[in-house]
Amino acid sequence: MTARRRVLAVRTTARESLYDITEDVRAVVDASGVHDGVVVVYAQGATAAIMVQENWDDSVQRDVVHLLAQLVPRGVWEHDRQDGNGDAHLKAGLVGPSETVPVIEGRLGLSRWQNLFLCEFDGPRSERRVVVTVLPLVSS
Repeated sequence: MTARRRVLAVRTTARESLYDITEDVRAVVDASGVHDGVVVVYAQGATAAIMVQENWDDSVQRDVVHLLAQLVPRGVWEHDRQDGNGDAHLKAGLVGPSETVPVIEGRLGLSRWQNLFLCEFDGPRSERRVVVTVLPLVSS
């Protein structure tokens, strides 16, 4: 069995926010036919990231945005002189562009309280591209 890949297009509506993409990723895993393996979720773009985070309480996602705003304020970075988004680049770098989640018996291996989020740090954007690649385990 070979890898399965799909590119998600996510519209963002705020400069900084987390967008739950779990169901879209789950649909890719479900359609892949992979029984055991991993799914890699990757944000294309230097000012976006992917994060596994709690899914039950939206305040957690807002807390992530507020924490990063405190740690990496706007308007004080050398890159801001070019296009005003130095903080977005730094936040995306801190969070990271991808997450890897196991596929266990054909299902996305997140726990009950975990979801996958696209982290937007320089929006809104009419389209953020997220590459979802499902890889089967290889038997030796």
